[in-house]
Amino acid sequence: MPDNRVVQGRMVTPKALAEMIEDERVMDAESITEVDRECPECGGDVLEVGYMPSVTEFVTGSKCQDCDWADTDRE
Repeated sequence: MPDNRVVQGRMVTPKALAEMIEDERVMDAESITEVDRECPECGGDVLEVGYMPSVTEFVTGSKCQDCDWADTDRE
């Protein structure tokens, strides 16, 4: 499975997807995975990526492929 995916009409890497979710730079990101979930805003497909926004934090973020909706597992 390729690491790059199309999100909102452009090809993104795992790190670029994490930066779209976080809205700032991240240190590192794992591979993008598809999740069995629909976007709560538009019903589109949702992707998930694990990433490190800092040395001491690991976050799993979700992002719709079609709209601006994004979420993380932060409490």
